[in-house]
Amino acid sequence: MNKDSESGRNVAFIGMGVMGYPMAGHLAKAGHNIAIFNRTGARAEAWAGEYSGRVTESPADAARGAEIVFACVGADDDLREIVYGDNGALAGMSEGAIFIDHTTDSADVAREVNAAAQEKGLGFLDAPVSGGQAGAENGALTVMVGGTAASFQTAQPVMQCYSRNITHMGEAGNGQLTKMVNQLCIAGVVQGLAEGINFAQRAGLDGERVLDVISKGAAQSWQMENRGSTMLQGEFEFGFAADWMRKDLGLCFEEAKKNGALLPMAMLVDQFYAHVQQRGGGRWDTSSLIQLLQKT
Repeated sequence: MNKDSESGRNVAFIGMGVMGYPMAGHLAKAGHNIAIFNRTGARAEAWAGEYSGRVTESPADAARGAEIVFACVGADDDLREIVYGDNGALAGMSEGAIFIDHTTDSADVAREVNAAAQEKGLGFLDAPVSGGQAGAENGALTVMVGGTAASFQTAQPVMQCYSRNITHMGEAGNGQLTKMVNQLCIAGVVQGLAEGINFAQRAGLDGERVLDVISKGAAQSWQMENRGSTMLQGEFEFGFAADWMRKDLGLCFEEAKKNGALLPMAMLVDQFYAHVQQRGGGRWDTSSLIQLLQKT
């Protein structure tokens, strides 16, 4: 699909973090009329200096007149803060508009906000993303979406501005549940990659050559392709932070208590990330797990 299709819509974006900033930028570049809000005003002004858009004083102000309101904030309570109340996005939205939450948060809060939106005659999609900051900047995110088929069909062409794959996963909350599966799989893959690279180094092998050959076979993964070399170099000052991964894994553990899923590997890796945090690496990339194997 042409990323410039469906241009000229009135949209809003709330949350100019490392993901929201470039995502909103893609919407502006595609020709949409965009209003933005960010709690830190300087960040919003910086965005407006780089792209074409209107900075507003509250989520409600941003949402007024918008056909679609996007949000990408931190966690459940951050979402509630920008959604509810007189200054919240729902208060500013017109009947028939759609609220899209790109935050990685709980399935419970997705269902909660969906119910609140429905009461006001609004659409809602929980649409967490995967691909990291680089994916957001390059317009190559994967989006997993929960909500009604009608809202999905309306919003999909607009989300295409910053995505390479968008999949409807069913009812509200299912997008967040799918993102939990994504994070559980990543946790195990990163730990396995860390152990393999550390083993190769201790065996005296050429790490880059090892990665080159095994990436051509069954061991290949996104983590290997995008983090293998930096793990060899001991570089972690970028990417998806250990703090964020622990937040996401916490969501997985809470959901597992409800559905009975066993997560022994994820729980172990979560404790490894706790050790990374104790070393002052909370903002290090998730690939910093290898440091625990190299520096005891």
